[in-house]
Amino acid sequence: GQRDEEEHHSLESFTFYLTEPLSKERVEAFSDGVYAIVATLLILDICEDNVPDPREVQEKFHGSLLEALSEYGPNYLAYFGSFVTIGLLWFVHHSLFLYVTKATRLMGLLNILSLAFVGGLPLAYQLTSEFAEKSHNEIEAIQVSCVTTFFASIFQFAIWTTALLHGRETLHPFARYGGKEHAFMFAKLALYPCVSLGTFFLTCLLSEFSTAIFHLMQIVIPFAFLALRIFVRISLTVIKSVKSFSRRKVVLLEEEEACLSPTETLS
Repeated sequence: GQRDEEEHHSLESFTFYLTEPLSKERVEAFSDGVYAIVATLLILDICEDNVPDPREVQEKFHGSLLEALSEYGPNYLAYFGSFVTIGLLWFVHHSLFLYVTKATRLMGLLNILSLAFVGGLPLAYQLTSEFAEKSHNEIEAIQVSCVTTFFASIFQFAIWTTALLHGRETLHPFARYGGKEHAFMFAKLALYPCVSLGTFFLTCLLSEFSTAIFHLMQIVIPFAFLALRIFVRISLTVIKSVKSFSRRKVVLLEEEEACLSPTETLS
């Protein structure tokens, strides 16, 4: 009987419960390390093969370095777009874990899946820079970048959704449903999945303008993050004013019905 109990307890210690707590500090430290390594790889990629040769500058471009660098313009644009994407995904991750009070194993698993796709962003940069001419390969490279960004951001949204299911234990009251930061967190976490998915379908429909659409998305998103809080505040005030106006109408109708006599109400 004692051996059976010891075996039972040893088996319980090795079972995997997704709701068990996980060190929040270690999750954040591991995530920051991955983001730093991904950004470093991106910098190394742009510095390796995108520097013009001095002889080529002298012979082909008559000593003009700016003209030589203009040939690498699509590569530099793809680099800055990818770096901004990594920076904004890190910013969203940082904002998310500011309101997470306790991490669980399921949240850690979703975080690892998100980081796995974040690690694919240097590959997406290489694809978009290598296939910079208008061709079928360029469209597929841009679609791979959109898919990578979508999954990296949708798993961040899944972390917040998981935290909402156990709101009292894992989430700050400000970010829970009804909290003052709930709508802003929803908009911030849903921005990248919606935009990357929309860009993917636009490149399928308008293949001729796929490069312009993709780079426009990379340029617009930072400004969208800046204007997001203003947009959320305006939309919330409009919704509140509409609700209060409809409630006033209901109250006025009830007061008018209360003032009428029984015969008038029947008529």
